Amino acid sequence: MSKPDLKVKIGSMEMRNPVTVASGTFGYGPEYAELVDLNRLGAITVKGIGPEETLGNPTPRTFETRGGMLNAIGLPGPGAQGFIDKYVPFLKQYDTPVIVNIWGKSMEDYGKVVEMLDAEDTVTAYEINLSCPNVKEGGSAFGTETDSFSRVIELVRKITQKPIIPKLAPNVPDIGKFAKAAENCGADAISIMNSYPAMAINIETLEPELANRTGGLSGPAIKPIAVKLVWDAAKASSIPIIGMGGIYEPEDAIEFIIAGAAAVAVGTANFTDPSTAIRVIEGIEAYLTDHRIQSVRELSGTVKA
Repeated sequence: MSKPDLKVKIGSMEMRNPVTVASGTFGYGPEYAELVDLNRLGAITVKGIGPEETLGNPTPRTFETRGGMLNAIGLPGPGAQGFIDKYVPFLKQYDTPVIVNIWGKSMEDYGKVVEMLDAEDTVTAYEINLSCPNVKEGGSAFGTETDSFSRVIELVRKITQKPIIPKLAPNVPDIGKFAKAAENCGADAISIMNSYPAMAINIETLEPELANRTGGLSGPAIKPIAVKLVWDAAKASSIPIIGMGGIYEPEDAIEFIIAGAAAVAVGTANFTDPSTAIRVIEGIEAYLTDHRIQSVRELSGTVKA
């Protein structure tokens, strides 16, 4: 058997393999460049970019839990212009697609970020973080109400021809409705899932472990939830899914692909073992070879359920 084909396509974005990194776990590229060969990744997904520079939440803003990690980082970042000035020149050195995670506190913020970034050839695609509070409409997250969710996607779609990938919130009654809404609004793919709202309390001080009180749970503890959400979304829509949540080993990624994901993202594992994404790529290739599967695309959505 010839070497299996690992290539996947998301809109106009061609990935040499189905493995990227999750936004917020890999910085903007330079932070990991001495530890990971960025040209071996299927794509680089950078930390969230808003319209202006932000500092994020007060500390402590991370806390290790049994089987995972809580974070309430608060989306610190250089803003769109800061990203262009500081990080685009670095990322231009690589031939790996760059997915920029974008966020905003209002619909206009999302549009502003895309307008500022869209002329940059280095920016290949946009992952739309829809877990941000909509400050103009009472503070509920864009991703938990289908109307505001759809309007953000439609706004971004009007501004750019590049692939757009809404990142779906996990805490909704029916993720299939959001997956279908994303498809209907012109999204090229969806990513599932964002961290799960959670909390930890210090039993001696009686205070929350995070300064923000609550945060997002990531890591192995959420993987079965994420796999189920990918399966649900794949049944409801036909656009590609980037699956993520607790991927530490190749077997984890393969499970997501069988559930219906076209690609996967390694997240929290990057903090403990920066080589994880490369090991996952190699493990997927070995699995396909062992099972005599010619292409990773043939494996996607093959769950017998």
